[in-house]
Amino acid sequence: MDRTLESLQLVIAQVLPHRDPALVFKDLNVVAMLQEFWESKQKQKAIFPSEGIIVYESLSNLGPPFVSYVTLPGGSCFGNFQSCLSRAEARRDAAKVALINSLFNELPCRRITKEFIVESVREAVSSTSGNLKDADDPSTSIGTYHYMLESNIGKTMLEFQELMIVFQLLHWNGSLKALRETKCSRQEVISYYSQYSLDEKMRSHMALDWITKEQESPGIISQELQVALRELEEVRKAGHELRFYKEKKEILSLALSQIYSDQAATSSWDDQVSLALHGY
Repeated sequence: MDRTLESLQLVIAQVLPHRDPALVFKDLNVVAMLQEFWESKQKQKAIFPSEGIIVYESLSNLGPPFVSYVTLPGGSCFGNFQSCLSRAEARRDAAKVALINSLFNELPCRRITKEFIVESVREAVSSTSGNLKDADDPSTSIGTYHYMLESNIGKTMLEFQELMIVFQLLHWNGSLKALRETKCSRQEVISYYSQYSLDEKMRSHMALDWITKEQESPGIISQELQVALRELEEVRKAGHELRFYKEKKEILSLALSQIYSDQAATSSWDDQVSLALHGY
């Protein structure tokens, strides 16, 4: 733990040289510090390909506890994990979680190297009761993971995660299974989707897929949305990165909005979502 703290302080000294590393996490203006950190990375041209700005989002709760999300350039998303009595407090807490993760991402151990790949593959094999020989077989899950890591040597884990989130959603959405049925190889699928980032167009396509699923199995979107909301809450309270779960919620909500677009104008969107979540 002491070595990790020393490493983080070294990163702070390099990226934010005018800040006192010993006091950085005690600074109440953590929102400004997070902004300053990513502006500094932008000046160093060390920012993500899908360059963007830091975006904050607060849920429209009428009262506490309040929830706030912060999305970083590249798409990684974090939220406040403490129970906050004000929106400002929730925003500061979310910014603190995002800043800590941003700093961790700068550590050498968070960059994909040959050594990192060997260790990651071993952990994957251990967690799946697989075989190390599978790492050289691109037709297996372990082999695919190994191939993707090898294709992203030099990137940080947050950068790698930006790519992985697309494939996580394609797997959840059923698109990867459909592609396998067309005899596409895993390398072909990876090469194709590695060129794309998650944007409104991709979300819209996934939402249309769920509308088709809803026509075949009425009620499936509301069921999936309930699961996504529950997962998002659990992951946020644990202080983990939550983009996958938040994207699922956004895609399913978009599908619902399109399904109910022909509803009477007097029926509000909140009423429609509430009805859908209760099995309307």
